[in-house]
Order: sequence, then structure tokens, then C-alpha cells
Amino acid sequence: MNRRFVLFAAIVAGVLVALTVSNIRYSPWTNTVARTVDQRGPLSEAERANIELFERVSPSVVQVAARSAASNPLAEDEGGDGAAGAASGTGFVWDNAGHVVTNNHVVQDGSEVAVRFASGEVAQAELIGVAPNYDLAVLRIKNARQLPPPVALGSSTELKVGQSAFAIGNPFGLDQSLTSGIISALKRRLPTSSGREISNVIQTDTAINPGNSGGPLLDSAGRLIGVNTAIISPSGSSAGIGFAIPADIVNRVVPELIKSGRVPTPGIGIVAASEAVSTRLGIEGVIIVRTAPGSPAERAGIRGVDLGSGALGDVIVQADGKPVHRLSDLTDQIEQIGAGKSIRISLKRGSQTREINIDIVDIGRS
Repeated sequence: MNRRFVLFAAIVAGVLVALTVSNIRYSPWTNTVARTVDQRGPLSEAERANIELFERVSPSVVQVAARSAASNPLAEDEGGDGAAGAASGTGFVWDNAGHVVTNNHVVQDGSEVAVRFASGEVAQAELIGVAPNYDLAVLRIKNARQLPPPVALGSSTELKVGQSAFAIGNPFGLDQSLTSGIISALKRRLPTSSGREISNVIQTDTAINPGNSGGPLLDSAGRLIGVNTAIISPSGSSAGIGFAIPADIVNRVVPELIKSGRVPTPGIGIVAASEAVSTRLGIEGVIIVRTAPGSPAERAGIRGVDLGSGALGDVIVQADGKPVHRLSDLTDQIEQIGAGKSIRISLKRGSQTREINIDIVDIGRS
């Protein structure tokens, strides 16, 4: 009796499941066609602004590929680091004469350079000049059919921490990417491959990755405020700390590169102690280790460290009326004034302080 009841119950349960499945599958209320797309409301003001910025500026941003003569032309380097013998980066149209600005480290090892526009057109380019001290380079397009307009120029002196920033570039070989963030910090110092430091560098959390190098950092008006050049990242990808060369430096260096292919390295002919040494000695200023023979510093009677006794000589504490706390403060003032002019500096020797005028020369030629 119990066995018959269990068998009957199992049969009934199976019939119910079959009927349920059948009803689900063939129910007249089941939708068997594509759903209707729900209409969204209007885009937000911020979204419209981002779209407009990208559509306006991106045609003027190019992918830069530099290849050495010995490299394999079929090799891929999507990371943008030159590992395959062909470095890939970003650049942007500077003027109507076909000049393109990018980073020096993107093209420094390449004998052949080409650019790809947003339209897909590829054009050969020639290297006009490089400025390793600023990690900047200028190319000139050889055979483009029609150039997009130059990227609008802004000023880096107006920037405020917290304002919006946008980057357009080619991360990992992927063309025409837009990322956004804010200005995280200002007046950073960035060492270059030439051994000098770029002062007043912009720090941003806008995502910058390998391949973005040389691309524009933009404000919310779509104006150039910097050239993306470096990141700090343990993994090699964006960690939210990127650096850009300020637009004011770019606007000073690029015309010089176009005119003469190089940028003067203004200086007074000193060798300074490191900032770590100054900190250990509790001295605020630039400690002069020695002066270069025949330099303006030597002619002005600036004294370096006495190597025999270790006694300090002169310490530069002021330049052009502004305090000098570290070497970058001094070089920044010297670069702003430029070679061929003079600068007034304050020197402290022991307890005595004196002021002198000293000539600025192009130390890059010596």
C-alpha cells in the first residue's frame, strides 16, 4: 500500500513539473521578441562637456611611432616602452605649419618617425629638435593631406589644485582614449635623463599609462595646460600619480626648438651640493661646491667649498629677489630670465651676506 502511494505521488509530481515547464515555455505572456529600448533623459551637463571636449580636441592628437633602423618593422610594442625596438607614444598638433609636440623619450632612439591621425591617416615626420632637459621634442609632418587645428593653449600659472584635468592619448597602443581627473598637486620637481630637474611640474590623478607620453593634459575648456610625461607606479600602469610638463615651459621651449633645433641651457657655471647635504648641515640655500673655470661664477669671485679644510664657501640664498631654498629655486629663476642676461643673487659667506649681479650664459655649449 505504501509503495503504491509513493509511486502515485511521484507520478503526480512529475506531471505537475512537466505542466509547469510547459506553461512557462509556452505561456502567452512570455516575450519572445527583442525588448523595446527604454528612452533615457538628456545627458548631464558634465557629460555633454566631456563629449564636446573630446570631439573638438581629439582630431589634433596623434599617435607617434619611432623606430630605429635596426629594429624589426613588423614588431609590436603596444606597451609604448620601446621594448620591441619601436617606441609608441602620443603627440599633438602645435601650429598650422605641421609641427607636432611629443616627449623626447618617445623619439630619442628612433631614426624614423611616423604619426597616425585620428582619421587613420599615417604620415612620415622629421625630427626638428629635442630638449632632454625638459623631455620635449618637436616633429614636423612631411606629407599630411590636411592638418587638424592646433590644440588651444592655456597657462599653467593659473592652475589650482582640485580643478578638473583631462588627458587624450594612446595608452598601450590603444588610440584616442580620454581619461579625466583633477590636478592633485603643483610645483613638483621631476628629474630628467639629462641629470637636471624640471621645476613646477603638474601632478594629476588623471589616468596616464605607457603610450600616453607626449600627449596633452587639458583643462575643462580644452586648452593645453601640460604635456604628460611620467608616472609613479610599482606595476607600470596608472596608480593615480602622473606628471605633466607645464604649458608655460612648453610655450617657452617649443618655439626655440622650431627656430634652432635646440634650447639654450642657461646657467652661471656652478656645481652645487645636493639637497641632502644642505639638509644634513642645516643650511637653507644652495651650497656652492665649486665654480667652472672661466664661468661667470668664477669671474664674479664666487667661492666654493675648501676641499682641504672642508670649510663652506658661498651659499646662494636669494635670486632675482626671491628666496632660494634648493637648487630648483635657483635654476627656475635663471631659466625664466634666460641666457644673455644677468641675474641678481644674494650670497651668504659665514655671517656676511652680499649681493652681486652675474651674467647668465648658455652652459649647454660648453
